[in-house]
Amino acid sequence: MQEFKLYMLLLGAKPPGRHTEQHDIFFTISTSLKECVPGIRQFWPEGGRTTHIDAWRNVNFIGGFTLNIVSREEKNDKKNYATLFFVNLGGYKANEFEEFHYKLIIAAPDKDTAIRQAKKSAFFRHNDSPHVDDKYGIDVDDIFNVEDILPDEIRARYAIQLTPSAEAQEDEIHLGYFKLDNLDNLG
Repeated sequence: MQEFKLYMLLLGAKPPGRHTEQHDIFFTISTSLKECVPGIRQFWPEGGRTTHIDAWRNVNFIGGFTLNIVSREEKNDKKNYATLFFVNLGGYKANEFEEFHYKLIIAAPDKDTAIRQAKKSAFFRHNDSPHVDDKYGIDVDDIFNVEDILPDEIRARYAIQLTPSAEAQEDEIHLGYFKLDNLDNLG
């Protein structure tokens, strides 16, 4: 039986009418990176044939927790020790014509704790001019419970189970330009 994994993907595309490449984050649960492609195309149809992956990781370990994928029914029977949050921080650097972003996934019991952890990131501490969000008090452009932003059909079937772990492993982050048609031997 193949193991289901949580994939965090940084997608890139140049949709019609755009002058520069656009990016977005996509989370899904699958047994391989190649099996993520139909969901990617459904998530970002306007990207068309230009849609590609710029970075990806299988999320297995995060902040002292091990992540497992379980059935939706199985999760309802088990205690979840934390929630997995996706946090997108934004800020500026002097004399740079750009808004820079730093994407985090944080295991925390609630949104407020996740925001406090995000404030400790190197990006937040070393940003020249963070734009402060009125609601959260830091430059949080976006914060989501990862389960809430999974594709509907995935969210209906699977759940994320976080359990405390003594392992201090880091997930491998894969960087590059990965065409959707050439993912056969990856992840």
